[in-house]
Amino acid sequence: MNDVNAPAEPDGAVPPGRLVLLTTSHRVAPGQLSWPAWQVLREADLVVCADPGHPQLPYLREAGVRCEVADPSGRELVDATEGGRTVVYLPPSGGASPAVTDELARLGGSGRVQMPDLELLPGSWDLPGARLIDLVQVMDRIRAECPWSSLRTHEDLAKYGIEEMYELVEAIEEGDREAVKEELGDVLLQVVFHAAIAEGDPEEPFGIDDVAAGLVAKLVHRHPHIYGDEVAETPEQVQANWVRLKGVEKARDSVTDGVPLASPALALAAKLAGRARGADLPLPVTPPAPLYDDETALGDHLLAEAATAQSAGVDPEAALRHAARRYREALRRAETEAREAVSGPDPADTTPWGEADPGAERDMRPGEEGEEGEEAEAGDATERRDDGNG
Repeated sequence: MNDVNAPAEPDGAVPPGRLVLLTTSHRVAPGQLSWPAWQVLREADLVVCADPGHPQLPYLREAGVRCEVADPSGRELVDATEGGRTVVYLPPSGGASPAVTDELARLGGSGRVQMPDLELLPGSWDLPGARLIDLVQVMDRIRAECPWSSLRTHEDLAKYGIEEMYELVEAIEEGDREAVKEELGDVLLQVVFHAAIAEGDPEEPFGIDDVAAGLVAKLVHRHPHIYGDEVAETPEQVQANWVRLKGVEKARDSVTDGVPLASPALALAAKLAGRARGADLPLPVTPPAPLYDDETALGDHLLAEAATAQSAGVDPEAALRHAARRYREALRRAETEAREAVSGPDPADTTPWGEADPGAERDMRPGEEGEEGEEAEAGDATERRDDGNG
């Protein structure tokens, strides 16, 4: 403790006291304070806390630090430092105490008051990602108390997840940084909302911590060049490691496993073709058509094809999705034949995918919905939600 009766300085002036504003973060467990914070608390002549319910109080008492619960003004704190005393002030657990700090600023600026040495000392502070704790707490309360949110299911929210991702892609393509930040928040909302729903499942509950733990384990395992002893010096080597390790984890029977059939048709077709190319499986037969060596020409061609299909009463999205499904089945047949030590499809066979499978033609009947309900999903995905979440 400082000596309250310390002698005056040689010129007769009273040494200034010391006023420490000790801040803490509610996102850090109480009692987990920095060493400088504990030092000043133990050495202070007076410790004052304005909040009788401050979460740090039990831990200060346990550590033998006497704390006076009071709500002093800025002037009273200044007066308490007279004689060179050290006073530590803990603002309310909410963080700031504007009335006190504003008054201290006015006193210091007036020039009429001898001010103590003022110090702002963070006793604990937020680490990167700490605001995610706030997000989880807010979502938990909304899930528990909101008449709309408390009744939502995974199925109810599915279409919103698709919608939010499209909005994020649009913001990225437009280069709107503020919109990207907002849309990332909306995508994150889907994650914490689904996790809150899953936590209440009576049979297989899991929470946001389980989601995060699974993701951390996956990232660490699939980056052995960072967290292990493997070497990957090029992006291609990193990608090869990722694909190899993912294959071991999933133990999939087909390269098409894990490709979501609910993907947009073009994305679905491209993903299947990429998987086939990586596994040296047959690629779709390329019909006679001009070769496009740039994105603009290909985009114009696809746009024209979509317009032609629309004028003929054909849904181009559904048509391509059905073709991609038939291609997927063809890939699975090729894999089965390879496993049975058969050479595989005749390279000279130029039969379009699926024509040899009469059952697949069912998917092409106008107006008929596929097994995943694509047409209904497409209609739902175009609806704007009215829940106020942006």
